[in-house]
Amino acid sequence: MSEGAGVQAEPMIRVRGLTKVYHVGDVDVHALRGVDLDIARGEFVALVGASGSGKSTLFNILGGLTPPTAGTVTIDGKDLAGMNNQQRTELRKTTVGFVFQKYNLLPTLSAEDNIKIVEYIGGRSTAFTPEFEEVLKLLGITDRMKHRPRALSGGQQQRVAIARAIVNQPAILLADEPTGNLDSQNSAAVLGVIKDLNQRLGQTILMITHDPDAAAYASRTVHIRDGHVVGDGPI
Repeated sequence: MSEGAGVQAEPMIRVRGLTKVYHVGDVDVHALRGVDLDIARGEFVALVGASGSGKSTLFNILGGLTPPTAGTVTIDGKDLAGMNNQQRTELRKTTVGFVFQKYNLLPTLSAEDNIKIVEYIGGRSTAFTPEFEEVLKLLGITDRMKHRPRALSGGQQQRVAIARAIVNQPAILLADEPTGNLDSQNSAAVLGVIKDLNQRLGQTILMITHDPDAAAYASRTVHIRDGHVVGDGPI
């Protein structure tokens, strides 16, 4: 449905004046220095920066994993500063899905149970819907559901991690260096799947990466350096 003339849709993610200072002994480390950022609903954005640029700190704040020192963050119209711990936990259960570089699969559980435990924690039925079965086919892991992580390749483990992140249909997917442990072939496959999910499901995706080739899969890239956003535009 189109917006009325002159009416702007509310961004899925809105950041204003965001700062984060870590106290390390007698030293203050300024990880973020007044970041402003809007991410539209359904947008796929790559956040690009070198190690120490502040991108992981921004990721953790947007996911409600750590509080900012100052500034505001609004996720799907909700102000994170006004949330208590229980509300932030609920946000992570229902609105935000996470994909990490190290997969973080539980080694004693099958791929299927690694996914279903997230459904259980979210208070949802642990029976996969026909729509989610189609996602598993898209990810190419339908025949790997009964295998434990040690029997899966790195690329397969990351695809299971992606399935786990989206099984509860979160509006936002946050991916932190999702191809950092993969070879070029598996990286391309995983990034292609993430882009396809964005286009098919309309999920808002923010992917952190230091790799320009990975960033090229996004519709927009945001560059961060020394805690500042220094560039923002299409690929």
